[in-house]
Formats: sequence, structure tokens, C-alpha cells
Amino acid sequence: MKKLFVIPFLALGLTFVACNNSSTSNNTDSQATTEETTEEATATETVPGIENVTLSNTWTVEGNDQMKFNTDLIRVKAGEPVELTLKNVGEMPKESMGHNFVVLQPNVDLPTFGGEAAAAADNEYIPKSSLSSVVAHTKLLGPGEEDKITFTLEKGVYPFICSFPGHYGVMQGKIVAE
Repeated sequence: MKKLFVIPFLALGLTFVACNNSSTSNNTDSQATTEETTEEATATETVPGIENVTLSNTWTVEGNDQMKFNTDLIRVKAGEPVELTLKNVGEMPKESMGHNFVVLQPNVDLPTFGGEAAAAADNEYIPKSSLSSVVAHTKLLGPGEEDKITFTLEKGVYPFICSFPGHYGVMQGKIVAE
């Protein structure tokens, strides 16, 4: 009689253990899915306002005499070519208000790069000592000029600047590749 009394409890215990292991497996799967989703969303979440920017791999950016780009956020699809056209819509001469568009690697120290760029007049303010920090760049443009570049980015957040002396502090933004 004692054996008949113990068997249902043993069966109940085995069922509980089996269900618990199944539940752990499902938690691991959902945890992995949550981590993947979180990683993909991280770039978007770290750049305020990016959710309001159109996803496009073709962009036209304007630089003006007030040392401003007409956008400071660009959103692109990672792994696909990006076509970017820079237009200098200003009227001041290239020697005093030239503009370029320089896409930098993530985490580049902007003040250091800007200082090196200011000393690189012979190379249109793209420092040869920091070429490994540069993903792509336009040529230096005077009033009414434009230049088109094509480049491909991996997922991440890439800073962009105008490297003309003194401009990088205000003429900068971010490209989010997702």
C-alpha cells in the first residue's frame, strides 16, 4: 500500500522536473532572441531622433556660409552602397569657407582629428596621418560646387564632419547604419 501511495508523488515530481527543464530551454531561446533584437536596436536607441529620419542610401547634404550642414542625422541600410552628394550652397570663397564631408570610423576622437586636419591644407584638410580613421570623403568645395561619393558601412554609428579649419566643431553629425 505504501508503494502505491509513493508512485503518484514520484510521477508528479518527474513531471515537474521535466516541465521545468522545458521552461528553461524556452527561456534561453527567448533570451537569445531578446539579445539579438536589443543589439540591432542599440544603434537606433543611442542616437536620439534617429527614428524620425528616413532610411535611405541616397543622400544630398548642403553646407552653407553659416558653417552648417542641412542635416545632422543620416540613416542608411548597412552593407549596401551609400551615395552621398555634398553641395556647397554658400557664396563665400573656397579659401575662407570651403566645405567637405568626411565620414569617420566610430569612436574617432574629433578634436584630435580636427587638429590634424587643420594642418593638412596641402591635402584639402584630410590628414594623411589619419587616413585609417577616414571611411570616405568628398573633395573640398567652393561656392556652387558639388561632389558625390559612394561608400558602404557596416552596422554602427559613424560621425561625419567638415574638416576645414574650425568647422568640425559645428559642422558635424552622425550616420546610423542599421
